[in-house]
Amino acid sequence: MSSFQGPALRKALDGISGILVTPFDAADQLAPGPLQPVVDRAVDAGVHVLVANGNTSEFYGLEAAEAERMVHVAAECVRGRVPLLGGVGRSVHEARALAQASARAGADALMVHQPPDPFVAPRGVVDYVKRIAEAGDGLPLVLYLRNDNIGLKTIEALCRLPQVMGVKWASPTPMVLAEAIRRTADLGLAWVGGLAEVWAPPLYAVGARGFTSGLINVLPQRSVAIYNALEAADYPLAMRLIAEMLPFEDLRAQENNGTNVTVVKSVLRLMGNDCGATRPPSAWPLSDAAQADLQKLLGGWKLLA
Repeated sequence: MSSFQGPALRKALDGISGILVTPFDAADQLAPGPLQPVVDRAVDAGVHVLVANGNTSEFYGLEAAEAERMVHVAAECVRGRVPLLGGVGRSVHEARALAQASARAGADALMVHQPPDPFVAPRGVVDYVKRIAEAGDGLPLVLYLRNDNIGLKTIEALCRLPQVMGVKWASPTPMVLAEAIRRTADLGLAWVGGLAEVWAPPLYAVGARGFTSGLINVLPQRSVAIYNALEAADYPLAMRLIAEMLPFEDLRAQENNGTNVTVVKSVLRLMGNDCGATRPPSAWPLSDAAQADLQKLLGGWKLLA
């Protein structure tokens, strides 16, 4: 049974959604232990929502049974202190099974990954989300949209499904987001910036609130400081804080964005909170040059163990 429901969950979705890493051991097997300090840091810093089986969790690198286990592990680590979203996706049957597992684990809502299938029909996406909703034991849904290719008509249809409570908008198209918000203004949905801290200001400007973050795994207090500045409409402060962490995001964007999780896990290792390597096709390890840049950055942030 979830701990956060209704207005409490809806309010939390306007905050930071921290996407948790998935720890592996030296044999590339799940190693849940190192996740506890990651979760504790985030909760203690004031991160509003935590997400298991998101992209920073290497969702597409996990077997179905591993994803099911990790939502249970995350729930055990969170212990009801903040809302937990369980990411679901891939084939519709896998997504339904993971939705059921997430409900059993005590997740407060489901985050539905946008299908990466090369043959995606707009009406097929609506059917996909409906079938996940049917399996989710009444849990609210948060749509994760990485692009807006399905069109505004379909996006509105998805938003009007009764189980949908929010949307994580991960497309760098603020004006399309503004129109989607306008078309669904009567629903009171949470519209969350899905492109992390660096895109939060322009998405805030058109009506999004809060943002997703992988930074929370290593430096959650910086994410919270950026959030607080945005909520106070102190955009100069928000931009200064974002500029100071831009080198971190630039390193994550290397190799066609293939070092996104690599950088996070490299930082965790250097901090003494080793969560293992990333799995292919993610890059591992960092190049020598990127590793040197990262260590220099962390020295400035005083994060080295």
